[in-house]
Amino acid sequence: MGDSQTWTAAPSAAEHARSVLAASWSCAVTAEGGREEFVGAHTVAEDGRVTLDVPEDSTLVAAAICAPRGEPSAVLEFADVAPVPVRSRIRARLWIAGWFVPVDGRLEFKATRVVLRRPSGAVVVDLDEFAAAEPDPLATAEARLLTHLADCHPDAVERLTRLVDADSLHGAVRVQPLAVDRHGLTLRIERARAHGDVRLPFHAPADDVARLTERMHVLLTRASAASCPRALQRQRTDRDG
Repeated sequence: MGDSQTWTAAPSAAEHARSVLAASWSCAVTAEGGREEFVGAHTVAEDGRVTLDVPEDSTLVAAAICAPRGEPSAVLEFADVAPVPVRSRIRARLWIAGWFVPVDGRLEFKATRVVLRRPSGAVVVDLDEFAAAEPDPLATAEARLLTHLADCHPDAVERLTRLVDADSLHGAVRVQPLAVDRHGLTLRIERARAHGDVRLPFHAPADDVARLTERMHVLLTRASAASCPRALQRQRTDRDG
């Protein structure tokens, strides 16, 4: 996919929701029979429909058979967990309400409502937009990319803080990469008793890992040309002392 000349600096709610769904390995289901956790049991169709492969003795099977058709009777929950150890690692939660339909020994979920909760608040995602949206192209590679950046290139993370407003770095004790998508990189700035996030947008979207590498090089080049924030200068001096 070529670089687009028109793009936004952050994914839409529908795109974010589809990215959470694409990257999630586990799923919690709340239904009349209670709450069950499933790991590696769900698949996602191109339009976002979720199908669960559950044991025959699961209470969900009985609930699906007995529930009135067309009436919401279950909620699927997916958690978006930061791959790098930071405070408040849950970056977002996705809830999908609806009902199950048994199909060929599996449970296909018919969604009636999609809600995405981010730090900025919860938003109801339009069902048609959710079905039409595509996951971020980096969603399934994000965990590997961020852990590599944090573990193998801490110097690069520190250099990127030169692109952050000095006020946002006041009292910072640690900076870690929190998230990355085709539109930009988000840094988590941790202070003694609080934390905040700063987003560094790319100059153009990164639709694959190769383009992401180029976008990161551009950010690092800009950072190298900037002066080191005084807040981090003081921290470095304190550590060296």
